[in-house]
Amino acid sequence: MTIPELLSPAGDWDCLKAAVANGADAVYFGVDAFNARQRAENFRIEELGEVMTWLHERQVRGFLTFNVLVFSDELERAAALLLAAQAAGVDALIVQDVGLCCLARTLVPDLALHGSTQMSITSAAGVAQAAALGCERVVLARELALTDLERLQGQLQARHLAMPLEVFIHGALCVAYSGQCLTSESLGQRSANRGECAQACRLPYELIVDGVPRPLGDQRYLLSPQDLSAWPVLPELQRIGIASLKIEGRLKDPSYVAAVTDAYRRGLDRGLNPAEQDDPQRQLELAFSRGLSTGWLQGMNHRCLVHGRWSKKRGPLVGQLLQVDRSGWLQIRSRESLRPGQGLVLERRSTSPLQPPEEVGGRVMVVERLGRERLRLKLGPGRLNLRDLTAGASVWLTSDPSWDSHWQRAAQRPTASQSIGLQLRVRGRLEQPLVLETIEGGTRISSRMPLQAAQQRALDRHRLEEQLGRLGGSGCFLERLELDLEGDLFLPVAELNRMRRELLEQLQQPPALASSQGPLQSSAVDVPSVLRQLLPETSPQSSTDQTGLVVLVRSLAQLEALIPLTNLPIASVVADLEQPRDLREAVAIGRGHWPDGIWLAGARITRPNESWSLEPLIRARPDGYVVRNADQLERLTPLAPCVGDFSLNTANPLSVRWYLEHWGLERVTASYDLNLQQLLDLAAGVDPSRIEVTLHQHMPLFHMDHCVFCAFLSDGHDHTDCGRPCEQHTVTLRDRSGVEHPLRADLGCRNTLFNGTAQTGVEGLPALLEIGIRQVRLELLDEDAASTQRRVRLYADALLGRRASRDVWSQEQIHHQLGVTRGSLKVTTGRNEPSTVGRKGKRQS
Repeated sequence: MTIPELLSPAGDWDCLKAAVANGADAVYFGVDAFNARQRAENFRIEELGEVMTWLHERQVRGFLTFNVLVFSDELERAAALLLAAQAAGVDALIVQDVGLCCLARTLVPDLALHGSTQMSITSAAGVAQAAALGCERVVLARELALTDLERLQGQLQARHLAMPLEVFIHGALCVAYSGQCLTSESLGQRSANRGECAQACRLPYELIVDGVPRPLGDQRYLLSPQDLSAWPVLPELQRIGIASLKIEGRLKDPSYVAAVTDAYRRGLDRGLNPAEQDDPQRQLELAFSRGLSTGWLQGMNHRCLVHGRWSKKRGPLVGQLLQVDRSGWLQIRSRESLRPGQGLVLERRSTSPLQPPEEVGGRVMVVERLGRERLRLKLGPGRLNLRDLTAGASVWLTSDPSWDSHWQRAAQRPTASQSIGLQLRVRGRLEQPLVLETIEGGTRISSRMPLQAAQQRALDRHRLEEQLGRLGGSGCFLERLELDLEGDLFLPVAELNRMRRELLEQLQQPPALASSQGPLQSSAVDVPSVLRQLLPETSPQSSTDQTGLVVLVRSLAQLEALIPLTNLPIASVVADLEQPRDLREAVAIGRGHWPDGIWLAGARITRPNESWSLEPLIRARPDGYVVRNADQLERLTPLAPCVGDFSLNTANPLSVRWYLEHWGLERVTASYDLNLQQLLDLAAGVDPSRIEVTLHQHMPLFHMDHCVFCAFLSDGHDHTDCGRPCEQHTVTLRDRSGVEHPLRADLGCRNTLFNGTAQTGVEGLPALLEIGIRQVRLELLDEDAASTQRRVRLYADALLGRRASRDVWSQEQIHHQLGVTRGSLKVTTGRNEPSTVGRKGKRQS
């Protein structure tokens, strides 16, 4: 079995050097545009050539993260970055955007693409779609277990698709599927698909069950997973044939990168048998830890994945508090040999359900051993408020100066460049310049003075090897020297040394990336012409085309409430139901009532063992489908008309065109990451009648494999023993502002947390209709029959021009318990600036 690649994060130069010094085979990093870690320091675009030269001298590969959605007005800048990456010698781009893949295949066909985990790839169909887009490797969703990975490898073999697979093995876990989290976008217009995640999953929430707060003790962080550590399952990952093992952490410091890279490097080099190696748990916990687990890799255990007790770094657990003396000394039970200078933290419990426990901690100032497992110590500096600390409180070691010092040195360890053997030729004739050239490669240096006849020491092999072989510190050595000299010739040693230095300077020049041209100006390629080739002009939309309302219902009662509304411009109704058994009934109820019929929507995610989830959709024989992932695109598009949903993350005209042409979709629902101006930009670049816009909805915040119902309302660990509390209770999560967000479970036990406040873009409806949008969607959540009819009539009136959009906004504010928000569809005053500024026009910090 081959040893997998070890891939480490590099948020800046210090982290990049720490990764290489501690054994990374490859690093991934971003530049100051278009990457999913905008809060990282990142590299400047002008540094790309220098970065790649430095890495390649050490035989380390460098992957550039381009793993965000690209908006319509950014395509030229995105193209320029593609060209800059190619010029710099980047080994691969890690990409999310479908349209960017299409652009890269045309513009830089020799530049390798890796499908990001932001693509939400969970199945063989997802891998096949990435391959069709030109990807040569895929980074799989972190939610896949070892059994899923093994099953997936078998499915790829059956398809004769040899695709290297990459998985995350260490670091922070997102509770939601990457690429499917809209929390930051919905709550603050900071898109996770644009590198601006606000980490709402790390905040406390209160569990409301059937309208009543459920006491959970100190469990307040209901959506904050422990960190991932795949150390115990490294042999299994190798056996399955995973090609690359990825460490998360572009926001972490060099010590973290050094310590974690070193741990996994030693694991891989020593035979991948954890039982025969020193356990690096302590090393990994001190690097950064919210608690370590194998995540989803060893199968689903909701109670283990999210313990709910804290969301910050803790480090290793070293003891328990026994008592606090009046003099301020702590007595603890611990087997550790604690030392002055180490940092400890304890927790003082809070009485408020949404107030997190208060941390009490400091440095160990003095420590005394009272017994075998009993210590007495004092924390400082200064006096600490130790009141209300209770016996039994856990004690964590959060920092250790000796550990810090060791890994700071390890992060700064010098890394020798790979020695490069030079094969040189020297040619010379009397009264002509001496020529020094590489035998292969065409680099040539001529002396600034002609050769003279030798009076004493002539140029011979020994003398030339002695002078030209002085290459210390350059990363090169003289491997071969050919001589073509006529007679006894002489040249001063100083000139030979100058020629050697000039040769090295030319050989070590980074790939062409002229900084004088400014960022993203690395090629003379006519990018606008390429974009015109990829996006031919569309014919004007006929003004006679009918506008229509697409209504998405989530219950049979809502569906039945629509039947009497015969005089409204409802084009079609989409049934998005939790229970497969209801699908046939929904089709029977809705058949024949609307021009485009009754459609069905499936789950957002299909795992390698979930092809069965498509069968109820197929057997129901609806008039069409709303498709949400690659499996549904494969299976359902041949059967009936299909519309791509928002989960396909369509944000620019290239993406729209690919989905329409490659899969034959009727329409594509625009990404929820777009504001109104960006929607108009998107519609202007394609046939606008092929774009569907969701005008009203409760934005789906988190879409996650983590089941809150199972973790906090049962004693089970997964769907096999949870008792299905999701079918017995109505659950909301109350945030710190008091808003209650509804929680739903789908047929795969995945949970979606919906924004408790509805979003409406009705104020932008006139602009959307004017540019040619003809289908707008209204998504219901938990409305009863009366509320369903009222809301549909309201938006139908706006669509027909019978009611002003502002009046609809006012009515919605009145009827919604929490009012409504404009959210991402707020009307803006101007276009976005380029992607080096915030996506809503605000300068990023």
